[in-house]
Amino acid sequence: MSDYIVRATAADNQIRAFAATTRELVEHAREIHNLSPVASAALGRLMTAGAMMGAMMKGEDDLLTLQIQGSGPIGGITVTADAKANVKGYVNVPDVILPPNEKGKLDVSGAVGTGLLSVIKDMGMKEPYVGQTALQTGEIAEDLTYYFATSEQVPSSVGLGVLMTKENHVEEAGGFIIQLMPFTDEKVIDALEEKLGRMTSVTSLLKEGKSPEMILEELLGEFGLEINETIPTQFYCNCSKKRVEKAIISIGKKEIKDMIADGKPIEVNCHFCNTNYEFSVEELKEILKKSR
Repeated sequence: MSDYIVRATAADNQIRAFAATTRELVEHAREIHNLSPVASAALGRLMTAGAMMGAMMKGEDDLLTLQIQGSGPIGGITVTADAKANVKGYVNVPDVILPPNEKGKLDVSGAVGTGLLSVIKDMGMKEPYVGQTALQTGEIAEDLTYYFATSEQVPSSVGLGVLMTKENHVEEAGGFIIQLMPFTDEKVIDALEEKLGRMTSVTSLLKEGKSPEMILEELLGEFGLEINETIPTQFYCNCSKKRVEKAIISIGKKEIKDMIADGKPIEVNCHFCNTNYEFSVEELKEILKKSR
């Protein structure tokens, strides 16, 4: 199990925490979407957060969608995750290239721009829960920290990082989410804030070879850290030709008849995993029979 999430508590359950290593799933996304370095970093950060937030959900069939709609050249980012920490995602403009920011790092904020972060939780109710906040920095971790505080009223600290090699491969990826429970003691809050204030970046911790357990130990060790669970996480898309067929049926008889009249096979692309599904004219005729 190379990519995984740890779930932990500290300070007698006053703090709950998650940390993840996600290098393989981010590298997989980079490969299938042919992402530029800055697009890899942006999507990798949001997928890492999505995997951890998926693991927070209670119901087995719960689904989470994270969407960033920004004014920057990347256009937007969409990530979905389930309660088993299966995650998938894409960016609107995968080949965006930007010069480094003033710190010499990948300019994720510049790629994202200003806009909105939406968190959609489908928990089997009539309507999904939708939380929406304005992007604060476009760096993604700070934007999620702000979302948790304002939309869910949970004081949180989110750290996310993706480190790329000169050859544009993912060297390291991971992150953490630390949250305070409503009954957290003021002394614990002050001590934790001081600790987080001294922390270096997530990428520097990953580059030192620190595992998710070691990252949480570094941040929460003095608060009596207890690791509760280890959860595997992976890039996983549940698309299939059958599912795409259902989507074609849903567009209606007239459109399917128009496709058949063109006399050419059609190709349907899955945004999430970039798989193409081809349907011949004969297959379209069979689909027409199934449509209403």
